[in-house]
Amino acid sequence: MMNNPLRIGVVGVGHLGGLHAKMLSEIDGVQLAGVFDIDQAKAQRVARECRAMAFPSLDALMHAADAITIATPTSTHFDVAQLALRNGRHVFIEKPITTTTREADELIALAKAHALFIQVGHIERFNAAILAVEKKYTINPLFVESHRLAPFNPRGTDVAVVLDLMIHDIDIILSFVQSPVMRVDANGVAVVSDSVDIANARLQFENGCVANVTASRISQKKMRKMRLFQKDAYISIDFSEKHAAVFRLAGEGEPSAKGAMLLGQIGSAKHKRNIVYELPPVDDVNALKYELELFGKSITSNTPPPVTGEEGRRALEVAHMILERIEQQTVKL
Repeated sequence: MMNNPLRIGVVGVGHLGGLHAKMLSEIDGVQLAGVFDIDQAKAQRVARECRAMAFPSLDALMHAADAITIATPTSTHFDVAQLALRNGRHVFIEKPITTTTREADELIALAKAHALFIQVGHIERFNAAILAVEKKYTINPLFVESHRLAPFNPRGTDVAVVLDLMIHDIDIILSFVQSPVMRVDANGVAVVSDSVDIANARLQFENGCVANVTASRISQKKMRKMRLFQKDAYISIDFSEKHAAVFRLAGEGEPSAKGAMLLGQIGSAKHKRNIVYELPPVDDVNALKYELELFGKSITSNTPPPVTGEEGRRALEVAHMILERIEQQTVKL
């Protein structure tokens, strides 16, 4: 354990990076080492708000920190993370981990060579609704359907919607379905930007699970929902509302859980099972703050972070499989 506060610096203080700095300044056992941004005026403003230092260069921040979080454009993730790892600094990288899987492989190998940690910022893993479901139920889906829709925002259009929005759901699905992807079918179209703005993908896994995933950044209304169907249960998750609902078959002789609603019964007279509707209790969790807290704890306790570089790389690989399939479909048209 480290006796002194863990010093974490922030690279890139746009909208999300500014929130990183704010959260880090509030976490016990962590000291916001400072911030760096190529826009020095922006860096100075965030530094003042968080009572920290704005560094004139990335190298200067590296020397003042034990670890850094990277909230720069995706195209710069590799270069910034590589520099940090070569300087012996742990890194938290906002999703997607890098632009290419080859870059991700290089970072993972570099981290291992220097005994350092990489955590990838797949924030929806820490959504209060997901945490509530994982706490109470075993999740082993046979079919998944997700919709992640958002109104247009120029921020994030440096990459396709698959890498900007859909990758959240790809990561969550991969964390639940512990099986290789066997087949990908996908369609998508660029509407208001130079890259794909709306996409749908169908993922088939070797264990038989199928996931139907839709993402759009040109929707009139915001939606972030996922439905999971598995043996004896249907689970509905609303990421925006931080709400989860479960319909399931109770085990034979299982006493009714507190707060559960009995919807009916199924089975023979001797082996009746209750169909119950449950709303798992959802705690008030700041997902960004929580994932940054866990990043700090992984370093101080020398244990792997909750979303490793390998997991970030796997989500990126599947995202690229989807994009390649979309490109193939576009060429056919």
